[in-house]
Amino acid sequence: MSPHSLPHLLEDIRRFARAELIGHHAELDSLAEAPLPLYRKFADAGMANWWLPPKPGADGLSLEDSVEIVSELAYGDAGVAFTSFISILGTTMVDLYGTDELRETYLAPMAERGGFCATLASEQAAGSELARITTTATRDGDDVVVSGDKFFSTNSAFADFLVVVARSAEDPEEHLAVVVPRHTPGVQVERRWDMVGLRASGTYKVSLRDCRVPATHVLRGNGLRLLEIGLNASRILIATTAVGVARCIRDLCMEYAKRKSLQGGKLVSHPVFGAKLADMETHILVMKDTCLAAARDFDAVMNGPDPAAEFVRRGTMRSAISAKLFCGRAGWDIAGTGSEMFGGLGYTNHMIINKLMRDMRYVSIVEGGEDVLRDLLYKRYVVPAGQRA
Repeated sequence: MSPHSLPHLLEDIRRFARAELIGHHAELDSLAEAPLPLYRKFADAGMANWWLPPKPGADGLSLEDSVEIVSELAYGDAGVAFTSFISILGTTMVDLYGTDELRETYLAPMAERGGFCATLASEQAAGSELARITTTATRDGDDVVVSGDKFFSTNSAFADFLVVVARSAEDPEEHLAVVVPRHTPGVQVERRWDMVGLRASGTYKVSLRDCRVPATHVLRGNGLRLLEIGLNASRILIATTAVGVARCIRDLCMEYAKRKSLQGGKLVSHPVFGAKLADMETHILVMKDTCLAAARDFDAVMNGPDPAAEFVRRGTMRSAISAKLFCGRAGWDIAGTGSEMFGGLGYTNHMIINKLMRDMRYVSIVEGGEDVLRDLLYKRYVVPAGQRA
């Protein structure tokens, strides 16, 4: 992709959002065939996968920069934002723990031409307990053979490659993360889920049957730990989508309030309305600051002397979990308040607030629901180190 400075890229993304997203809500909410053509336009304009370096030795944009970018994309459509950034989960794992050959083979083309990767971890029976996954990776000479079923995976039908988390067939206590090209024989997309929100994205159920790849496609380290590390970046950006959606809700409420008559005047002049919008603005500012702070924590490790080793030591970052928890709750409160302002219309498909509520809800559900993350935060960061299980 063409190198961008952040201000220029943000302006390009705002133009893209105005042309392709804002005002196209019915199309983006229709569960049309994925990926939508607009993603090709996004890539052709040099905006896709902005976090990857445009050429060897260069730097991609930081995660702090990505917070600004995702907020702008999510203002236009959260599903488009999610599709555009979720590859960061898998690319972070490959970048930090893959060989030079894997980075050159899989990441360089994504940086140059666009494209997607998908991470396959969740399984139906295991749920949030990923240590219980049953997908296996079997070493066979110079190859690894992967078999199993994965329940939810975004972008997997059109990804260039998959990062599959599996249990070692030789040692059930060992977990691997394996890079599998999308068109490897045995990879089968079983269904696309009809999601309640984020309908401009595509999330799939995938089966893997004797998928054979070179052993060099196994990433270095414990697969579950590597997944935790990759989730830091994606969780921060998932939290950031709440900022963009909340900003859109705020502006929608203001537009409606200028037209809505109330008690001989307009709703925009009513003190109760003003107080609610002031609360929204406060939450939006704190949400964004929380995401930026978490992103700076991530960037500090990435810019350190040995980010791969430091992330292995840390695993799940407290600021990443907190950002997702806080933005999920605050964003849902904003969506609920916004819906109430439209009265009965807010509970119909006639108003876009319906879509925004559905899109906002995903922040508290994907990549760890609130109860899962609260438990993780408690066990990792509240319980004193010497008393942890």
